[in-house]
Amino acid sequence: MTKWHSLSLIFLASLMTASCGGGGGDTGTTSGGSTVTMVELGRKLFFDTDLSSGSNQSCASCHDPANGFADPRVTVNAPVSEGSVGGAFGDRNAPTAAYASFAPSFGTVAAGDQTPETNSKYQGGQFLDGRALDLVEQAKGPFLNPVEMNLANAAEAVAIVQNAAYSSDFIAIFGANAFTDTDTAYHNIATAIAAFEASDEVNPFSSKFDAFLQGSYTFTASEQRGFVLFQDATKAKCANCHTLGSTPEESLFTNFRYYNIGTPSNPQNPANIANSSFVDEGLGASAAIDAADQAAERGKFKVPTLRNVELTAPYMHNGVYATLEEVVLHYDIQVANLFITPEVDDPNIAAEMNAGTFVGLNLTDQERADLVNFMLTLTDGYL
Repeated sequence: MTKWHSLSLIFLASLMTASCGGGGGDTGTTSGGSTVTMVELGRKLFFDTDLSSGSNQSCASCHDPANGFADPRVTVNAPVSEGSVGGAFGDRNAPTAAYASFAPSFGTVAAGDQTPETNSKYQGGQFLDGRALDLVEQAKGPFLNPVEMNLANAAEAVAIVQNAAYSSDFIAIFGANAFTDTDTAYHNIATAIAAFEASDEVNPFSSKFDAFLQGSYTFTASEQRGFVLFQDATKAKCANCHTLGSTPEESLFTNFRYYNIGTPSNPQNPANIANSSFVDEGLGASAAIDAADQAAERGKFKVPTLRNVELTAPYMHNGVYATLEEVVLHYDIQVANLFITPEVDDPNIAAEMNAGTFVGLNLTDQERADLVNFMLTLTDGYL
C-alpha cells in the first residue's frame, strides 16, 4: 500500500469515526429504522442546492461528476464559476474534487525532499493555494463565500440541514444533539462531505490507464509513446511533478507541491476584467504560510492531478488554455512566442521557468500528440 493511499484511508477512517452529541460512527439508524452511512449523508449534502442563498447551487454545480468533478459551465472566455448570486465570480478556475482526498494536510517539505523543479517549502492542503489544511476545512469554505454559495453564516447552513429531508440521517450519524451546537454541527456537515469526497464514487480509479496497470487494456502505439515520454525525466519531464507508480493508487499524477510555471494572464478572467493590473500571487498570498516566505512563494500553485484531465478544461488556475495541446505547448516554452505578459513578473519566474528545469523541451508535433493521447487514457469510466 502506498503512502498516499494510506493517508487517504487514514483520513477516511477518521471521518467515519467523527462524532458529537453522543453519536458517531459511519452508520446510524434513522427513526424509521433504516441505516445510513457517512458517505451517503455526505453525498446528499454535496448535491443539495438548498445550501446556497438562491437555492440554486450545490457543491456538485462546480464539481460535476459527469465532468470529472469540475465545472462543466466554464470556458476560456468564462473561466470562473458563477456563484449563487448572479454575476458573482471569484478569480480562479475551480479544480476537480476527484482524488483531492489523497492530498496530505498542508505543511512544509523537508529540505532534503525538495525537488529540483521548485524551492517551495510547502506541499499538500486544499484549494489551489493550500489555504485549507485538509478536505474538511476546505468543505467549510464555499458555503459562506459571497462569490460562491453565499450563505450568511454557519448557523444558516446548519438550519438548512436541520430542516432538510435528510436531517434524520444527520442525527443518526452524529447523535440526538447533532444540531445543538452550531460550530460542531457545521464541522460535521463538512466532515460528511469530505467522507463522500474520499469515497470510491469520487475516486474510482477506473480509467484506461488503470486497466493498463491491471493488464486489461493495451495502449495504442501513440498512447504507449506518450506514456514513455511522459515518464522521461529529461525529455518531457511531466512525471517529475505529475508523479505515477506501478499501481493505480500510486498514480495520482501530482506530487502535491507548489510551482510557478509562468502561466500567462487570462484577459477573460473576471478579476482581470475588473482590474487590468490584477496579479494572482497564489501560495505567496496564502495566509497558511509564514509571512517571511511570501516573496519566495509568489505565483506558485499546487500541481493538479491529471486524472480526468480530458474533462476538466479550461486549464491552469485561471483557465487560460482551452485544450491539452495548448498546455503541452506551454511547457514546450513556445508559449513565449504566444504570450508576452506572464501573470507574475519575470523575476519571479526566472529561477524555475528560465534558468531551472523548465527550459525548452523541443518536442516534435508527434511527441506533443502522443503526450495528449496518453493523457486521454486517464479519464475514468473505462472499467
